[in-house]
Amino acid sequence: HKMRTVTKRISQNVSHYQQKCMFGTTQSQISSQTQNAIDLEHKYGASNYHPIPVVISRGEGVYVWDVDNKKYFDFLSAYSALNQGHCHPKLIKSLTDQASKLTLTSRAFHNDSLGEYCEFMSNYFNYPRVLPMNTGVEACYSTLKIARKWGYEKKGIPTNEGRLVFAAENFWGRSFGAVSSSTDPDAYTNYGPFMPNFDIIPYNDINALENIFKEKGEYIAAYMCEPIQGEAGVIIPDKNYLKQVRALCDKYKVLWIADEVQTGMGRTGKRLCVDHDFNINDKENNGPDLISLGKALSGGLYPVSAAIAKTDEIMDVLTPGTHGSTYGGNPLGCKVAMTALTVLKEEGMCENSEKMGNILLKALQEFEKEFSLVRTVRGRGLFCAMEIEPHDDVNAWNVCMKMKDNGLLAKPTHDDIIRFAPPLIINEQQLEECLTIIRNTLKSVS
Repeated sequence: HKMRTVTKRISQNVSHYQQKCMFGTTQSQISSQTQNAIDLEHKYGASNYHPIPVVISRGEGVYVWDVDNKKYFDFLSAYSALNQGHCHPKLIKSLTDQASKLTLTSRAFHNDSLGEYCEFMSNYFNYPRVLPMNTGVEACYSTLKIARKWGYEKKGIPTNEGRLVFAAENFWGRSFGAVSSSTDPDAYTNYGPFMPNFDIIPYNDINALENIFKEKGEYIAAYMCEPIQGEAGVIIPDKNYLKQVRALCDKYKVLWIADEVQTGMGRTGKRLCVDHDFNINDKENNGPDLISLGKALSGGLYPVSAAIAKTDEIMDVLTPGTHGSTYGGNPLGCKVAMTALTVLKEEGMCENSEKMGNILLKALQEFEKEFSLVRTVRGRGLFCAMEIEPHDDVNAWNVCMKMKDNGLLAKPTHDDIIRFAPPLIINEQQLEECLTIIRNTLKSVS
């Protein structure tokens, strides 16, 4: 349904993968215990990931320890699922208390936690209706299904002609729908044919959005984008872009879906990333029509996600049998999520994200001036990125490997970008120690 440029990729066998993992570290630096764990994973598991060669065995707060008991700062936070830090004691207690009582009923029956959870979510985010799901891709898929159904039943789009618009360089999962909307060859190559009636436009290009609305607006149900693109490398749009998106969606009667799976729950210094641009409270809501939530919604303890809707009209297109999930709304997930959001607020993690994020970004900007290896930096809250200018066989992977050796774990995205996203509980002393590690690493490889 769309033209793509497919890049040829050479498949890597286990031995080649292990050789690449060893780059930047010596064989003696990887213990037999570590190597055995990696070997087992590659012998019996699918090779669909290329992790940094460290085997983590426990975590607490901002720290993790490997199987050899070496301590590291976690600067990825499981792609922002661990905003509350590793094994937060209040979350662990909530999980164990509920796990000993009731874990799952399915939606064939009511349980005594779901209603409480939906009310809690509605009040917390100031969105009146909640659809509980499990994973981020499910949350996004749910918002898209709701939007398309709304398009037929409320907007009057002719049957089977409803269209959905996506921003290029998006990432919202690995399903057929997600890869059909992807512009990343790794994500979509050899998974076609793709979903019909999907349109992709450049991110942060309001003219492109208006042009497609002018051309196909009567058939378009929704536009979905991330307020800040995460997997693309912490791409921050122009100051007024999201407000212009809101205005155009209103003008053409198109629902705006904000994918906050990675940017939500304090990551950018606010409850939601869209809180930087919109008033969303108990008195008004001029934000997105639908928001997808996940990752840190459960503090990294349990898969919990949700789609939240701004109006009853939007959510009420779902009726019994039209959508569902066996685990969605399970009592264990509900209790953990309520606790995760409560500690996020009570412990001032959003405020800390903004404060520590300012320190982190300022330091990264200094590194950009100091090291030619650093092409550019950017960020909001504790969601920052550093682009590496490859030279002399030094690239983002090598930098991450050296940071690992120095006690800090981060991961490249798109080959030349390193995301920095530590748990939101990090304090200034810990952050300064991390900045010393990053600077010393850059100095050693420059």
